[in-house]
Amino acid sequence: MDTYHVSPANDGWELKKAGAARASKHSATKQELVGSLATFFEGKTASVKIHKADGTIEQERTYPRSADPRRTKG
Repeated sequence: MDTYHVSPANDGWELKKAGAARASKHSATKQELVGSLATFFEGKTASVKIHKADGTIEQERTYPRSADPRRTKG
């Protein structure tokens, strides 16, 4: 399973695969980027760590939800 990070960038927010040099997706706002993740990961399996503006991790999501190894709602 690939790991991606949603984190702040100089001119907005970016989705970047762990270890990649370039962003896979970019958006002006965090809300817009997070809202587009389900479509971006359609047909793929990935773990996404969503960061706060200060760089700390706010939450982690698994796409598709059925691939989540934990069986909790969160």
